[in-house]
Amino acid sequence: MAELEQMIPLVWGKTSQGLADTIFCRWTQGFVFSDSESTALEQFEGGPCAVIAPVQAFLLKKLFTCEKSTWRQSQEEEQKNLLCHALCEILEMICSDQSESYCLATWQRENPVEETTTISESSAESSHQEEQSSALAVEEFGFERFHALIHKRAYANFSDFKDAVWNHHAMWANKFGVLLFLYSVILTKGIENIKNEIEDSAEPLIDPVYGHGSQSLINLLLTGFAVSNVWDGDRECSGMSKCEFDLPYSNVE
Repeated sequence: MAELEQMIPLVWGKTSQGLADTIFCRWTQGFVFSDSESTALEQFEGGPCAVIAPVQAFLLKKLFTCEKSTWRQSQEEEQKNLLCHALCEILEMICSDQSESYCLATWQRENPVEETTTISESSAESSHQEEQSSALAVEEFGFERFHALIHKRAYANFSDFKDAVWNHHAMWANKFGVLLFLYSVILTKGIENIKNEIEDSAEPLIDPVYGHGSQSLINLLLTGFAVSNVWDGDRECSGMSKCEFDLPYSNVE
C-alpha cells in the first residue's frame, strides 16, 4: 500500500534499504518502566529517546495533576493507565483537522500459508485482541520483516480509539512498542501533513547514520507540529516579522 512506501522514507530516509541493522535494532524496544523508579521509562540504546522522552513528559504531566500522595511509587495497573493516558493525549493532540481518522499501527497475525507484505486497513469493528507478550519474542525481526507485519487500524471517533490504545497495552510495552507508537502518530497526523511541516523534506525523522531522532520528530510529539523551530508567539527581528522568514512556525502556549 502507498502509505508504507511513503512512511519508510519519511522515517528512515530514502536509502533505508541500506540501513544498518544496528540502527534499526537500537529502536526495537517497548515502553518499559524502571524497577528502581516506578514512574520512569527506561531507554536501552541511543536513539529512541526522541520518542521516549516526550512520552515521559506527558506521563509525568498526568501523574503530577492526579490525586496521588506518593507519585514515585506506582503499581503495575497504575503504570499501565499512566502510559496509555500519555499515548492517547499525544495522539489526540497531533490529530489535525485534515486527518481522516485516528489510526494505530499494530501487528497483523501471520498467515501460515501466505504472508502479506503491505499495510492493510481495517475498520474499528475489527477484533481488538490484546497481543501476548511472547508474540514479538518468537524470533528476531529484521527491518523488512517488521514492516511486512504492520497492520493499520482506523477509528472514526476518539472513544473507540482510546479503548484500543488500552487494549493494546501489552504491545506498547513489548519489543517494537516505541516504533509502533511512532508509526501510529504518523498515520494519525497524516504523512503529507508532516511533510508540509518539516523544513527540509529530505531529512528523515530518524538519522540513518547515527540513529538519533530529528528535532522535527521531537517537536511533533511535544507540540503536534513537525517543525524544526518553535516560537512562543510573534517575534520581530531587525524589522522583519515571522512571516518574512522562510521557516516553519508553531505558536506554543
